[in-house]
Amino acid sequence: MRFRHFGVVAVAAVTAAFVAASAQAASFRPAASGLTFTPLTAQEVQQAPTCQRGLLCYTPQMIQQAYDVPTGPTAPTGAGETIVVVVAYGSPFLAADVDNFDQVFGLPDANLGELDQQTVYAPVGSNAFQTWALETSLDVEWAHAIAPGARIVVAVAANDDTSNLAEMTREAIQAYPDAIVVNSFGGDESGLASDPDAENVMDKAFASLALHGGTAVAASGDLGATNNTIFTGVQPTPMASYPASSPLVLAVGGTEGNAYPGGLWNNGQYGGEQVWNEVFLDTGQIGASGGAPSTVYPLPIWQRGVAAARGGRAVPDVAWNAAANGGVIISFGGQFGAIGGTSAAAPQWAGVLALANELRAKADRSQVGLVTPVLYFLGRDKATYRQDFHDITVGNNVFADALGSGLPGFSAGAGYDYATGLGTPDVSHLLASLAATEPSFSRFGDLLTSHGHGHGHVTFHPGR
Repeated sequence: MRFRHFGVVAVAAVTAAFVAASAQAASFRPAASGLTFTPLTAQEVQQAPTCQRGLLCYTPQMIQQAYDVPTGPTAPTGAGETIVVVVAYGSPFLAADVDNFDQVFGLPDANLGELDQQTVYAPVGSNAFQTWALETSLDVEWAHAIAPGARIVVAVAANDDTSNLAEMTREAIQAYPDAIVVNSFGGDESGLASDPDAENVMDKAFASLALHGGTAVAASGDLGATNNTIFTGVQPTPMASYPASSPLVLAVGGTEGNAYPGGLWNNGQYGGEQVWNEVFLDTGQIGASGGAPSTVYPLPIWQRGVAAARGGRAVPDVAWNAAANGGVIISFGGQFGAIGGTSAAAPQWAGVLALANELRAKADRSQVGLVTPVLYFLGRDKATYRQDFHDITVGNNVFADALGSGLPGFSAGAGYDYATGLGTPDVSHLLASLAATEPSFSRFGDLLTSHGHGHGHVTFHPGR
């Protein structure tokens, strides 16, 4: 089985996805989804946010302004922190891409490292190369854009089989036991398209990471509430993506800005957002924020009273811009371009946590570690919630809703929802809260224990 990339999915129409599904389901190896990459000239990069053909694109400085990321000589940079990006295949262009990105946008040189299972890249021009090499540049460049002082290690799996990505995640956590680990990939958490063995390996690694003060961050997916079930030849049902559905992971969903010029970035400050849900009829690209209640993991104690008690662990926890029309600019293979998807959202949240860890270290506090309980703790206080988060209340994550797909999905609403979680951050305010907050249940007063229903998943008990 292969994990899917999370970027805007290119399909001619929803029906085409169903037609192609049966062939994919037989081997339980869903094809990697193609990331949308819109090439930009140097002039178009300079005229952001209006790029070309009516599309919007954002520079690092614009995203920093929109989400109130602190900048300047006294601002945190993630110095002393490590972000590990887990990918398959890697990219031969990465160092040059990151240098190009840094030079154009005035960022300091990145501190890069690599941990890999192999040194053979996917063939240039292949689907594996186009998706994973692109993913590698996206993750590294945008984690660096938010936390320019953090060390970024690229952990490269030999290929995108779930067993290899799970093993690479385990090896990366073993090598960097207290890092912030990013997984911008996933698959169904249960059913024919799932891999319980890989989930077992990764859950144990995530538990070790949390117990050492590290944090796992994962993209919630780009197929709305259906995820890979639309590629399995069975009737789609609400499905959370794994590893985002693990209670040991910060799951990051997607938003898009409101109509320009009042959108995400509005003249140097935050504008407004809605659930990420896009359909481009001219190219057949469709994407929507992944999110649904888990059918595998129970609702963790920190989500009770905040997330809807519809079922199990609620996904996502938080959100970030994932729009293709309003995407982030990256350098890839010597070419600048704009890209969207929750793949872009997860590494930027990792950058935010690196900033928080730096501030906590300066205050002689431990790392944020398993940060989800802390975020829900903050979300319970209405005043703190309004200060630290943008509550996304418009839109839904029904994949291809604009085409009348009839697929399952969930609407945004006040407070927590399955489309955007708690919402997107006002980073400066959230950092102040994360630097000072130490709720008792974030310190693992209870041990994590495995239970035996075939997955080896983790059970959480209330703190004593």
